[in-house]
Amino acid sequence: MATLPQLLEEDIQLFDDALRELLKQSDATTALVIDKGGFLLTQQGDGRQFDLTTIAALASGAYLANQTIANLVHETNFNSVYQHGEKFSMFTLSVDEQSMLVVIFQAGVSVGAVKYFATPAADKIARQLKNAQERDPNLGLDLSMLNLADPSEVFKRKRA
Repeated sequence: MATLPQLLEEDIQLFDDALRELLKQSDATTALVIDKGGFLLTQQGDGRQFDLTTIAALASGAYLANQTIANLVHETNFNSVYQHGEKFSMFTLSVDEQSMLVVIFQAGVSVGAVKYFATPAADKIARQLKNAQERDPNLGLDLSMLNLADPSEVFKRKRA
């Protein structure tokens, strides 16, 4: 079963625009859109100093662990996770049932500002994901099923 709708170049461009705007407004360093399986969909900002693929996988795991804690304290949902460090901090926010927004920022940047500007960015991304789903509800992708050794099934021409 597909966890993400089929994404086109214009979908990713809208995600990237929302991420760039978030970075500009919040003074964050890097922003990612990931699926809840931990796969990196797109990123903006300074990603050179971070292993973003590993961060995406671990951020997903931390978020899902947080959801389990929510259930244990009789909450239906914790929709975000904040991790504070000495140099950098990270804020993860649920975008929809399949994806998350991860923002990495210097520890001196206000988490309140990051949260404030992350919410409208996540809303824009969620709307575009919904639009992508409505384009063709029967098409989609489960990245966890992708054979990284042979991705040819993903990258093939459509029949006319």
